[in-house]
Amino acid sequence: MIQIHPSRAKALKQLDTFVENNLALYARDRNFDFGPDKRSNTSCLSPYVTHGVLSEKEIIKEAIKKFPFSKIEKFIQEVLWRTYWKGWLERRPSLWTDFVNDLENLKKDFQNNKILKNAINGNTDIECFNDWVNELKKTGYLHNHARMWFSSIWIFTLDLPWQLGAEFFMKHLKDGDPASNTLSWRWTAGLQTKGKNYVAQEWNIKKFTNQRYEKVKLNENATPIVSDKEYIQINPEFNNGETKDDQTLIIFDNQICFEESDFKNYKFKKIILIKNTNLTRSIELDECLVKFKSDLIADQQTRLQDKFEVEIKDISYLKNFDLSNIIALYPGVGENLDFLNENKISLKFLYREFDQMTNQYCNKGFFNFKKFIPKIISQFGQL
Repeated sequence: MIQIHPSRAKALKQLDTFVENNLALYARDRNFDFGPDKRSNTSCLSPYVTHGVLSEKEIIKEAIKKFPFSKIEKFIQEVLWRTYWKGWLERRPSLWTDFVNDLENLKKDFQNNKILKNAINGNTDIECFNDWVNELKKTGYLHNHARMWFSSIWIFTLDLPWQLGAEFFMKHLKDGDPASNTLSWRWTAGLQTKGKNYVAQEWNIKKFTNQRYEKVKLNENATPIVSDKEYIQINPEFNNGETKDDQTLIIFDNQICFEESDFKNYKFKKIILIKNTNLTRSIELDECLVKFKSDLIADQQTRLQDKFEVEIKDISYLKNFDLSNIIALYPGVGENLDFLNENKISLKFLYREFDQMTNQYCNKGFFNFKKFIPKIISQFGQL
C-alpha cells in the first residue's frame, strides 16, 4: 500500500528513486492503475508539490539531469499541470468563491440523500468505485486515471453534483488543492472546456486497470453539464511587498520548504508557520489529512530551528497579531486566503518568481500553456 511520508527527506528520496528507476518508462505506463500496491509507474510526488515541500522547478531539474527533455516531455507536462491550474484560478478567483458558496447550499439539499451516503461510504453497485473510495480514505491518494473515472461515475452515473464530489476529494486527498481539484472536476463535468465532458467507459477501465474490473455498468452516453456562467479574467500583479531584516515571516501550508524558497537568504527575525485546522475551514478535512499537514509543518520547523526562531500557530492567531512588521509567503487562492479576507487581515505578500513568470501563460487553455514549457524551463537558471 502506498505510503506518503510527511517529510522533505522522504520526498527527496522518493524523487531520486523515481527518476533513477521509473521515469524512463513513465510515458508508456503512466495511464495504468495497477492498484494501491503498485504505484512505481507514477511519481506520487504531488502531495509534496501541493504543500511546497518540493517545487515543480526542483522536480523538473532533477529529471532533466538524467534525461533529455524530449524523452520526458510527458512527465514535465504533468508536473506543470498543477502550475497551470493554479495560475488559471489566480486569474479567476471568483470561481473558487462560487464553489464554496455552492457547497453550503448543496450540503443542505443532499443532507439525507441515500445515493450520496452510499457513494461516500463505498456502498454503491459499482465495485471499482467502492474500491477507490476505500483506497482514498485509507491512503489519501488515487491514481490520476482513477480520479477521472471516479469523477465521471459520480457526476454521470450516480447523478450527484460535481461540487460535492470535489469536496469529498478535498477532504481526503493529500495532494488536494483548490485549483487542481476544483478545475479537474469542472473539466470532467464539461464546464471547464465548455461542451466537452469526460465520460468513463467500461473498456477503458478494464484496459487500464489491467483487467481488474470488468463489465462495469456506467452511463456512457452522458452529455456535458451546461452553464452560462462566465468568469472575468483578471491579471494578478504579484508584486512583492517591501522586506526588512527585522521582519517576521508568515508561512502557510502551501510553501513549507523555506530553505529552497526565493527568500531563503533574507534575514528574517522570526518565522511563524501557520496551521489551518477544521475550526477555521469551510471544507472539513479528514483527521488523517489534518495530521499529515500538521506533521509536514512540524518537519519544516525542525529543519529551520537551528537558524531561526520558529513558532507554529493556528491561523486564528493572526486576527489579534500586530501586523506592522509582518510579511508572508503568498498562500494562493483557497482556504487560507479566504480566512484572511473574511477577517480583514491585510498582509503584505512575497510571491514565488516561478509563479510570477508562468502566470502570464495561464490565460488560456493548457494546449496553449504547454507551447511555452520549453521557454519556462530555459529560464530555470535565472530563477
